[in-house]
Amino acid sequence: MESHEYYLSRALTLALESYSEGGCPIGAVLVDNQTGDILGAGHNGLVQEQNPILHGEMAALRAAGRMPNRHHTTMYTTLQPCFMCTGAIVQFGIPRVVIGDATNASDEETLHFMRARGIEVIVMDPSLSEAARACIDLAARFRNGNPAQWQEDWGGGPNPELVPREPSGKAGLRPAKGER
Repeated sequence: MESHEYYLSRALTLALESYSEGGCPIGAVLVDNQTGDILGAGHNGLVQEQNPILHGEMAALRAAGRMPNRHHTTMYTTLQPCFMCTGAIVQFGIPRVVIGDATNASDEETLHFMRARGIEVIVMDPSLSEAARACIDLAARFRNGNPAQWQEDWGGGPNPELVPREPSGKAGLRPAKGER
């Protein structure tokens, strides 16, 4: 089986492809942990497909297609997953995520969310990984050169109308009729 560096480099190639097409430079590959085969690969498709939910991780999952489960896979991604992609990783029970760039993400909340659910999260060290260094540099270049598109890809930024509230009842849900 190949190394983390190898698979992250494959994801980086996809991110560079998206960047060359005018899209957000985020690439991902889903790898079978037992065989080392790449099951799915893709890059962000906001610009190319006019699809705001086709992030690199989602594109890799889409390319992998149907399978009974993804319990023996690793998701390699050039940028720390957003909450949408993190939700998909958790939903499908992907046990490991390898990240090239956590520097250009907004915060570490998604990393904590995945780890709290038993997912092994590996953030590659840019001082030791050429691919991680390149992921960070590429995202920074795009973010600085295309701030509006970067913000659009991350959902448009915080909605000032949304105010965090404390949950009430079980998991923040109101009791069903007759359960009071």
